[in-house]
Amino acid sequence: MTTRTLEWKVRILLSEEDGTTKAQAVLDTGTTRMTGHGTAHRNPQDVDVPEIGDELAAARAMHSLTRQLMKAADRDLEAVGADNGDPPGTGYGWPYTTP
Repeated sequence: MTTRTLEWKVRILLSEEDGTTKAQAVLDTGTTRMTGHGTAHRNPQDVDVPEIGDELAAARAMHSLTRQLMKAADRDLEAVGADNGDPPGTGYGWPYTTP
């Protein structure tokens, strides 16, 4: 059995202006780079808590990145002939479970 170890880095960049927080989640695998985007808008009637906007925008950017990564994995699996008959994004024998 072959063992391999990789390190993928994700950076999250945040900016806020006039109650709108924007986030970019950038995945760098060393050979590929993907960027997810997320935005959070504060209701003008809500208390100004910047951390909440950061959390929401970052989570949405990571969700965007997750969808892109699943699509890339689906394309790569299809390219090598893997097909389990399930809808795309289900993991081709690698069950997806939520914690």
